[in-house]
Amino acid sequence: MRHFGIIGYPLLHSFSAKYFNEKFTTEQIDAEYSLYPTKVESLKLKVESLLDTLDGFNVTLPYKQAIIPFLDHLDETAEAIGAVNVVYQHVGYNTDCMGFMESMKPMLRNYDRRALVLGTGGASKAVCYGLRKLGITPTLVSRTPKDGMLRYDELSDEIMAEHTIIVNCTPLGMLPDVNSCAPIPYDKITARHLLFDCVYNPEETLFLSKGKAQGATIKNGMEMLVGQAKAAWKIWNK
Repeated sequence: MRHFGIIGYPLLHSFSAKYFNEKFTTEQIDAEYSLYPTKVESLKLKVESLLDTLDGFNVTLPYKQAIIPFLDHLDETAEAIGAVNVVYQHVGYNTDCMGFMESMKPMLRNYDRRALVLGTGGASKAVCYGLRKLGITPTLVSRTPKDGMLRYDELSDEIMAEHTIIVNCTPLGMLPDVNSCAPIPYDKITARHLLFDCVYNPEETLFLSKGKAQGATIKNGMEMLVGQAKAAWKIWNK
């Protein structure tokens, strides 16, 4: 039997476990996929254990960057992004960017040139990489910005109008915290805007709901999640 899993914290609602275990059953593969919720103080020991015992595993919040020092090597994409969500044979990969690009590309309009990316974690790094590949210039937005980033209170009318794509890469709005959303000026969103939420549970987050109320096009992270999972499967079986 082959063994796979996912490491992160918390792991209350894991799409990956359901997706891969159903795939194993459908394709009659002798394998299992398990959850490995891990607190930060146990991260090093847990990663070392998973590297020795699993055939491959996924990495999710909040360890997509923290896991890198424990790996032997990163593939070219993960190296460029600076975040990992798939591990195979002690090597880190990033398939988040692939899933995001596949989901976002059909939605792009000819006037989309700039995007606001909310959050600065591993997911935002993959999204920024994907946006650049699609010809879109990303600008990061954070509560505690560094050089080249914006604060939420700096999102002026002009900035909101110029950035027709807004991508939420924070966990705000994810179950069970469904009544939270990033503090952007939602009243400045128009029908020209596209809001993409990397969160997939619930199906329509407060971020997306507020955008839809303003006439914006919205999309959640489910298609992105499926896309990155398919890419992970190819890595594990190459």
